Amino acid sequence: MRTRTGAACACLALGLAAGCGTSPPSRFYTLNPTVAPAAATSTLVVAVGPVTIPAVVDRPEFVVNTGPHEVKIDDFNRWASPLQDNLTRAIADNLSAVLGTSRVIRFPQPIAVEPDYRVVVEVRTFASAPGEAATFDAIWTVRRSKDGRTQTGRTAVREPVAEKSYDALAAAHSRAVARASQDIAEAIVALQRAS
Repeated sequence: MRTRTGAACACLALGLAAGCGTSPPSRFYTLNPTVAPAAATSTLVVAVGPVTIPAVVDRPEFVVNTGPHEVKIDDFNRWASPLQDNLTRAIADNLSAVLGTSRVIRFPQPIAVEPDYRVVVEVRTFASAPGEAATFDAIWTVRRSKDGRTQTGRTAVREPVAEKSYDALAAAHSRAVARASQDIAEAIVALQRAS
C-alpha cells in the first residue's frame, strides 16, 4: 500500500513539475519603412488613413497560414503595436520618403492645415507563411482636397520569404507595404500633374 501511495505522490509531483515549466518568451515585430528618406524638399501635406485590415489579422499575435483554409495564431510572435497602426505608420513613412515631404501625417491626428491629399487604404489580404511568402493585397484611394478628384488603385504583392523566421516574414511584409506605398505615391504625383 505504501508503494502505491509513494508512486502516486511521485507521479503527482512529476506532473506538477512539468506544468511549472517555462514557456518561450514572446518576441515582438514591427513593419518598417524600406524606402530611403530623401531630403524634404516638398511642402505637400498628405494624410494617411484610415487603413482598414481584415478582422482575422486584427490582433497582436501573428496569424500564420498553415493551409488553404487554416490559420494558426502564434501566441509567442506578436506585433509590437496594433497591426493597423503599424501599417498606417509604415505607409506614411514610405510616402514621406518617396514624395520628399516631412508633412505626411496619420489620420485622424488633428493638424493645423488641410491636407493636400488624403489616402484611404483597405487591406484585403495580409497573409503570412513563414519560409514561403508574405501576401499583401490592398485597394487604396487618393483624394485631392482642393477639387475632390480621386484616383483608386490596387496593389497585390506576394513577397518571397527565404527563411522560416518571423523577422524575415516581417521584413517581407515591410517590402510589400513599400510596394503599395510606391503605387500610392505615383497616384499622388499623377494627380499633381493633372492640376
